[in-house]
Amino acid sequence: MSFLFSRSSKTFKPKKNIPEGSHQYELLKHAEATLGSGNLRQAVMLPEGEDLNEWIAVNTVDFFNQINMLYGTITEFCTEASCSVMSAGPRYEYHWADGTNIKKPIKCSAPKYIDYLMTWVQDQLDDETLFPSKIGVPFPKNFMSVAKTILKRLFRVYAHIYHQHFDSVMQLQEEAHLNTSFKHFIFFVQEFNLIDRRELAPLQELIEKLGSKDR
Repeated sequence: MSFLFSRSSKTFKPKKNIPEGSHQYELLKHAEATLGSGNLRQAVMLPEGEDLNEWIAVNTVDFFNQINMLYGTITEFCTEASCSVMSAGPRYEYHWADGTNIKKPIKCSAPKYIDYLMTWVQDQLDDETLFPSKIGVPFPKNFMSVAKTILKRLFRVYAHIYHQHFDSVMQLQEEAHLNTSFKHFIFFVQEFNLIDRRELAPLQELIEKLGSKDR
């Protein structure tokens, strides 16, 4: 669905592909098959006998691609003028820092913040020392903390879309797609305790609603 990116190719990151024939590709296919069953709680569980790091890596790449695509559909509505700060409603504002190029958090517009964020995530996913794609190459000791930071930041893109652009999502008739993607994401991070509860506060009501429907 690359046509979504043509309108604002500068914000838009290419899809991160998992190499066909690799074990991670098989895991991704397993994830897609269980998602198809409609039971998201079951779909996020670690498949029997699989490595937790590898499962988290495959799903993190998949969420990056999903969010990339969802944000790609609303980039024309998320502009320097309409979203001069990166926020998730009036009480939550995010400032960008990556710890290397930008050490001190900077205030910037939502499109700029999301561009920084997606570029930063993509750099992590492309780093073979962090996200090894070859069988037998071990994950680094800090893998889990890196994955948690990535997921925490990807959550902010969902939060921004829900708070600032949900009307546009509805006009585009994308809300079912957004809700399913977000529900999958939330069930996944809850299953493995990957995002601190206070980070999820901007969408707490929605998270509770999605969870209660599934009980």
